[in-house]
Amino acid sequence: MELYPRIGKNFDIKVFTNCRFGMMSWAVLAVTYGIKQYETYGRVSDSMLINMILMLVYVTKFFWWEAGYWNTMDIAHDRAGFYICWGCLVWVPSVYTSPGMYLVNHPVNLGVQLAVYILVSGILSIFINYDCDRQRQEFRRTNGKALVWGKAPSKIHATYTTTSGETKSSLLLMSGWWGLSRHFHYVPEILAAFFWTLPALFNHFLPYFYVVFLTILLFDRAKRDDERCRSKYGKYWKLYCEKVPYRIIPGIY
Repeated sequence: MELYPRIGKNFDIKVFTNCRFGMMSWAVLAVTYGIKQYETYGRVSDSMLINMILMLVYVTKFFWWEAGYWNTMDIAHDRAGFYICWGCLVWVPSVYTSPGMYLVNHPVNLGVQLAVYILVSGILSIFINYDCDRQRQEFRRTNGKALVWGKAPSKIHATYTTTSGETKSSLLLMSGWWGLSRHFHYVPEILAAFFWTLPALFNHFLPYFYVVFLTILLFDRAKRDDERCRSKYGKYWKLYCEKVPYRIIPGIY
C-alpha cells in the first residue's frame, strides 16, 4: 500500500480513484436518477430536483476546492489500499447517491415552501463546509497572517520531529470555525448530506443509511486525526485541546 502510487510520471492513482472517478460518478449518477424518474413517470418531482441540485452543488464545490483536498487525511495520510480504492470506485458512487436512487421509485411532492427551505438549508451547509476549508487553507497559505472573521487569528506555533529526525514547525488555528471545535467542518458536511436526503421525508429508513454511515465515518476520522496529531505535536496538541476542547460538535462533543 503506497501513499502516492503512480503509473508513469503523471498518472496519480489516488487522484483518479478519489477525485476523477469517484466524485464524477457521483455527479453522473445523481443526474441519471432524475432522468430515470422522468422516463418512468413523465416528470421529475420537486424532491428529486432538490436532491440533484444539492448533490451537484456539493460535487462542484469539491472540484472548486480540489487543491485543498490534497491536505486531507485521504490524500496526505491514508495509503492507497483496498479501503480507499474500492471505497472511491464502488462505495462512493453507489451509496453516497442512494437517496436519489430511492426517490426514483418513491417520488415525494414537497411543495414550493418546503422545497425552498430544504434547498436553502442545504446550500448554506455546503457553503459553511467550503468556508471552513477555505479559512484553514488561507491561514496556511499566509503563514498565519490572514484575517479570520476580520481579526488576527489565535494560533499555536507547534514544532515536531519527522521520522528522519528533522525538526519542523507548524501553525494550529484556534479562530473562526476552527475555534468552535477541532473538526467543525464535519458538522456542515453531515448536515448537507441530511438535507439532500430530507426530500425523501421519513417514510423509510433506507435513504438515511448514507447519513448514518457518513456520521460514523467522520466521527471515526476525527478520532484518528486527533490521535495522529497527539502523537505528532505532543504538548502542543494538548495545549490546543485545552483551548479548543470540543472535537466536532461545539458544547457537546
